[in-house]
Amino acid sequence: MADNGLGSSNQESTLIRQNNLECKNLYDYLKTRPPNILEKLYNHPTICLAVYRELPELARQYVIRILFVDQPVPQAVVASWGSQAFSKEHVYVSKVLSELSVWQEATIPGGLLGWILSPTFKKNLKVALLGGGKAWSMSSALEADSKARDVTFLDAYSLERWECVLHYMVGSQQQEGISADAVRILLHAGLMKRDEDDGSPVITRQGFQFLLLDRQAQVWHFLLQYLDTVEERGLDLVECLTFLFQLSFSTLGKRKAGRFYPTRLALNITNSQNKNTPDIEEDTPKGYIVVETNYRVYAYTDSNLQVALIGLFTELMYRFPNLVVGVITRDSVRQALRGGITADQIIGYLKQHAHVQMLHAENRQPLPPTVVDQIKLWELERNRLTYNEGVLYSQFLSQADFNVLKEYAQTNGSLIWYNKERRTLVINKSAHDDVKKFLEEIF
Repeated sequence: MADNGLGSSNQESTLIRQNNLECKNLYDYLKTRPPNILEKLYNHPTICLAVYRELPELARQYVIRILFVDQPVPQAVVASWGSQAFSKEHVYVSKVLSELSVWQEATIPGGLLGWILSPTFKKNLKVALLGGGKAWSMSSALEADSKARDVTFLDAYSLERWECVLHYMVGSQQQEGISADAVRILLHAGLMKRDEDDGSPVITRQGFQFLLLDRQAQVWHFLLQYLDTVEERGLDLVECLTFLFQLSFSTLGKRKAGRFYPTRLALNITNSQNKNTPDIEEDTPKGYIVVETNYRVYAYTDSNLQVALIGLFTELMYRFPNLVVGVITRDSVRQALRGGITADQIIGYLKQHAHVQMLHAENRQPLPPTVVDQIKLWELERNRLTYNEGVLYSQFLSQADFNVLKEYAQTNGSLIWYNKERRTLVINKSAHDDVKKFLEEIF
């Protein structure tokens, strides 16, 4: 019996294997933090409130019901608050509350196990919900502001600053004003990488996916990447997180302690429960894309950034002062897929920015179903083959030896392919060492 290394070439494997952008929500991020960090964070009512409103609905019900209970509540009692049909949801939210250190197990007299809220979280959530505590202020007195900024100015400013980052990513000509620090964050996040030839930053497949996210998700993901670097900068993670949460509860356009104005980019950055929160005025209320059944795309915009985003998955044909015409083709979609963009992201972007006339159509569908189906078919066409690295086993001395190894690999889920007549099989490369040990034990 002999084994030969068998795997796909690096180029083909990289081409097919999708390295999707990992977008963490508040729960995904906080559950990776150590308990001592969570304990420090829960000393601030704003963070407790932000964590509470991001919990699943069932978890929020549990927290409210035991918020004013000073002794552990039996776990069986908590489980009885919901229907047996939702037992899986109960197990899940119990896990969420435990991983976030919102509640903890406690022993009840008689040996029963119960749940009790973390004292720090409990105390400060009460402050957030019922009032009290200290007002957030960065100075002792608030002087009259001689340079007041209205909401319209703040919307325009925040839109211009954020689009500056996006322009830099797509490589458009409007790249002035981005800071070196922002470029470092983009590189750290894997949204851009250094070109092998000239060393200049170029966008990655994760970067393409990032561009098609909604604005709130983009800002939150960017902030998480920044938080990964705070310790290298000599900053305290708890202080940075506390500041961001406090800022997210600020009032739009109200200058804080005479020092700065919060914009819409900072408001509700962690609030995924309410997607109806108004975003930048120029960004979401007015759709600008019309898609026809002949795959023509009409974008009523003069924004270079929006034109660049449309060009990621269409072939641009004409451009006028306030209109861009393109067409969705098999080649343009495949080019987007090679860049890491998925069919669902393309469809989602077109729906998100659909022109108001498309929403008022008779069928009330923002996109023609034929176009949606064809984009998905083009993706399936490309994903007909998958590549796995494996090890080839052949030249078995008997059919019995072949069957023993095949059954072992099937049981462990490491069998990729086999041919009974030729006594040949392929094992997942990651399980190669375990299979070798198994062979040494039985032969």
